[in-house]
Amino acid sequence: MRQGKTGIIQRFYQKGLARYWARSARAASTTELPALRKQRLRARKLRQHLNTLISISEGRLALPLVGSTAFFRPHGTDWYWRPALWREPLAQVGMSSAPNREMLGEEVTLFHDCRVSELTLRQLRNTREADLAPYGLRMDVFRFDGSFLSLVIDLPFEAVDGLKRNHLIRLDSIVELEKPLEIFARLNIKHGPNTEQIVRELPLNEEEIMVEFDLAYSKLNEKRVEKAWIDLIFEGPEMNQVTLRDVTFSRRPRAEF
Repeated sequence: MRQGKTGIIQRFYQKGLARYWARSARAASTTELPALRKQRLRARKLRQHLNTLISISEGRLALPLVGSTAFFRPHGTDWYWRPALWREPLAQVGMSSAPNREMLGEEVTLFHDCRVSELTLRQLRNTREADLAPYGLRMDVFRFDGSFLSLVIDLPFEAVDGLKRNHLIRLDSIVELEKPLEIFARLNIKHGPNTEQIVRELPLNEEEIMVEFDLAYSKLNEKRVEKAWIDLIFEGPEMNQVTLRDVTFSRRPRAEF
């Protein structure tokens, strides 16, 4: 109740203040100079605070909305998803000397076999006009004495619920590289005792970095599908900085001819 009264009083005060400055502006051409000089000083101080508020608020409101799931989805999409790492702030935003099997949130895990880890990971806030994802992931790799480096993204149950061999699973990403390297995406689908795997190379030289996994060419047992995950595999990552501005997934039935 007290907060409600305070809010009402504040609204009345703000309306009264706005009316005061509106009247002062209308009367400025006839106000006596000593009074006008004082009003000008007060107005300049107020304008400084208002400009600061406007500048900060416009910057923050221009950022992608936290929690956003907005991204392009092909016609006929029956499931789509942006992992939480690119959607929500992590409790731990960064780590250095990242060990093998280190988790970033609940869906993304780092895998490598380095004896001495010189890997740094950091979640960052996306601020570019082209970004739809609120957050991105930056990975700095210095000396690399291992044989493999990958990020494993566990897909939610909805990704495999009702999954058929006529489905296409699409991965879209926005990737920035300090210097060229190869990134492969491997879709893994566990069905019974077997795991179906489909590998695609990300077309990093193209404007649209997208790959599709066509399950029609797999030996998927539709009745025994249990779970799925994606491996993002980085080839030759030494002395490089990789920024994944966005990673999204969608699923749709392939067109029938």
